[in-house]
Amino acid sequence: MDNQERERVQIFDTTLRDGEQAPGIALDPDKKVEIAHQLARLGVDVIEAGFPVSSPGDFEAVRRIAAEVHGPVIAALARAEEDDIDRAWQALAPAERSRIHIFLATSPIHMEHKLRMSPEEVLTAVKRSVGRAAEYTAVEYSPEDATRSDPDFVVAACRAAVDVGATTINIPDTVGYATPFEYAKLIERVVTEVKEGREDVVISTHCHNDLGLAVANSLAAVHAGARQVEGAINGIGERAGNTSTEEIIMALKVRSDVFGVELGVTTEEIYESSRLVSERTGYPVQFNKAVVGRNAFAHESGIHQHGVLRRRETYEIMDPTSVGFAGSSLVMGKHSGRAAFRHALDRLGVELGNGAFDKAFSRMKQVADHSGEVSDAQLMTIVDEVVAGTEILQGVADSFR
Repeated sequence: MDNQERERVQIFDTTLRDGEQAPGIALDPDKKVEIAHQLARLGVDVIEAGFPVSSPGDFEAVRRIAAEVHGPVIAALARAEEDDIDRAWQALAPAERSRIHIFLATSPIHMEHKLRMSPEEVLTAVKRSVGRAAEYTAVEYSPEDATRSDPDFVVAACRAAVDVGATTINIPDTVGYATPFEYAKLIERVVTEVKEGREDVVISTHCHNDLGLAVANSLAAVHAGARQVEGAINGIGERAGNTSTEEIIMALKVRSDVFGVELGVTTEEIYESSRLVSERTGYPVQFNKAVVGRNAFAHESGIHQHGVLRRRETYEIMDPTSVGFAGSSLVMGKHSGRAAFRHALDRLGVELGNGAFDKAFSRMKQVADHSGEVSDAQLMTIVDEVVAGTEILQGVADSFR
């Protein structure tokens, strides 16, 4: 554990490449540059800026990010083809630090039906393409669909890539097929047989969320020795999406007792990164999304609200301000208790006597039964109604004196 505590896990963010591949998302170069600057403020280690050969707009975006965004390594995706690699390098050339990310599948179904290549041809292509890219800059190699591949062949392809200059080996769970136990076992083997103690080689993860296991698989891989995690802000990406960058960051931070690794990110920039990506892509963040959802630090149950009012940590494992939220939120609803209701009134600057408080609390419950969440405006209306009713009753009583 002492040794692990000194090790760094790199955060490789692919929001602008794999994230943009989510159906319906198309980011123009200006939007990509804007998001890239925010990712740099977040402090990710690598920004995968795009797939330059795919379109003139993507080439322009990668080139602008390479020239304008400082701090992270700027990466570009390429197939194992000369034109892709050369185009990627042309786009990346202005970057302070760059990386070409080459992928070539190793699974039987991909080799037979998509690539129409034999395993021997795949190995030859890996050596040729990685070797060419290494003449330009740092290289990452991904055996696409690794988790449905023969592990022996994955190891062989990764060794071939390292032999000709790859310094990052990424093991993609391309279709979100793996379970944490299986994925950790594969990562352990790659760490043992490909990295083989070399300090210049980093083993990486890239997990998709088709079975809802992307984050779990990535964390299992870190535990097994992976030292780079690829993900996207808000978990956007192909089909059910990618590993969520913000969830990985906070899981490794909050459970540092388990993982014993260091990160170089500024967690207070997480919420702003999530908000910006959501606005620019048009993809809303689900209310109950971990870390960045509207309800991530919201409490409606009276038991929970009372606990949080006494001590935040009773029901929160993260400080909301540590990820960029203003603070916890106590939502008034039909499950809310008196302590939270009094807190809400105090926040609004309202003082009620015991009788009026009881009436207002009862009225709030009635409203909540129909509307769910009771807003501040509704609370003030309830207070006004209760106060007005009390004044009328007092006036009637006075008239009989």
